[in-house]
Amino acid sequence: MLRLIALLLVTIAAAGQEKPAAAAASTPPEAPPARATFVGTETCMTCHEDIGTAFKKNPHQIVETDKRRGWDGKGCESCHGPGSNHAGTAEAKEIRNPAKLVASESNKLCVTCHVSKPGHDGPVESAHVKNQIACVSCHKVHANGPYGLVARKAEAVNTLCSSCHLTVKAQFEKPHAHKVTQNAMTCVDCHNPHGSIKSPLQRTSTSNEPPCFSCHGNKRGPFTFEHAPVRFEGCNSCHEPHGSANPKMLTQQEVRLVCLSCHANLQGTLAAAKPGAVTGVIPPAFHDLRSARYQNCTTCHQKIHGSHVDRNLLR
Repeated sequence: MLRLIALLLVTIAAAGQEKPAAAAASTPPEAPPARATFVGTETCMTCHEDIGTAFKKNPHQIVETDKRRGWDGKGCESCHGPGSNHAGTAEAKEIRNPAKLVASESNKLCVTCHVSKPGHDGPVESAHVKNQIACVSCHKVHANGPYGLVARKAEAVNTLCSSCHLTVKAQFEKPHAHKVTQNAMTCVDCHNPHGSIKSPLQRTSTSNEPPCFSCHGNKRGPFTFEHAPVRFEGCNSCHEPHGSANPKMLTQQEVRLVCLSCHANLQGTLAAAKPGAVTGVIPPAFHDLRSARYQNCTTCHQKIHGSHVDRNLLR
């Protein structure tokens, strides 16, 4: 009897194991997705005719004739990747959308062509890149008009920059400021958005070339007798670059305070070395800053940026 029961249990167990195997055999293995291939711009325009028509007025249209990289007739797919799967299913997941990629991946697509273009001289130094700002955040690849691929009108450029840099936008509202809010100049007159070796993306270099002197040419040297900060530290050593509550966009509310930030008041040192010495700067000092006649340095030192005739910058 026991042998009969054991044989019955073995038979039931064997039957249970055969069912999954039979079920597996009846379900065919899932085929891997087909590898996408290029289909050409004409296929893309079948559905995206409005974008394709606008794209013909876009500077990127030149990609359509780029035989060297193999993009001739495949301009759309140069950024979006092979489109055969998307053309067959019309599903968004089957095509690459640079606007939805992370900044690092999206930017790789752009620098494939733009890595050596003029104005893109320091992409690895760009604060925009380091802060994961994608190219498509500023450049609307398919769009045209004032806010299209490249914003060129002053109003469009300033609106684009101020949409992120709200603190700087507020500085231009101060009583004494560069005329950015009036669109008489733009942010990119002084800053290179694609990168610069000098922070914060300044176009300037030694001697403030070229942004400051492109407008303030009368301050350009070289001078026989130079004011050192003008050449080595730049205009920012005395002036606020965006806007200030002080006249001439100075960093301090009085001219003498700007000067004394370098030409320090040495009253205590002089008094210890020479009893009775007046408040002044470089000994033997005669500038008694308690007197109103010495409280505005530029009354005498008129050529504060540099002089050709006087080492004390008096004339």
